[in-house]
Amino acid sequence: MENTASSRQLFQISNLLKYTFVIVPIVAGADKFLNLLTDWPQYLSPGLTDLLPFSAGVFMMIIGVIEIAAGLIVLKKPELGGMIVAAWLVLIALSLLIGFHFTDVAVRDLVMAIAAFSMAKLSMVTK
Repeated sequence: MENTASSRQLFQISNLLKYTFVIVPIVAGADKFLNLLTDWPQYLSPGLTDLLPFSAGVFMMIIGVIEIAAGLIVLKKPELGGMIVAAWLVLIALSLLIGFHFTDVAVRDLVMAIAAFSMAKLSMVTK
């Protein structure tokens, strides 16, 4: 009986994390086109912005497409999608830490990366 209850709890936790990492990347990705939540280009390092062959806004729209795709991958294949989202969040955090601006956001992204990685591992167990 306890094993069934534990399995059910693990499944619920896995689903909570899964749908978090479906919804958040899709919403953040869509907002790269709308800039309702924040002015996304401000998070780009000035050095990176200077290297781009197009505007920071266009770059953020490309990022938005990638984030939406990542959220959809989590929906269909949480084991793979969780790893993709975790890696993506680590890259974002590193880019923020290199410029040493928005360090609070970088730390939050690293924590979310750990959660996405945990979700991917947990989804392997709770299939």
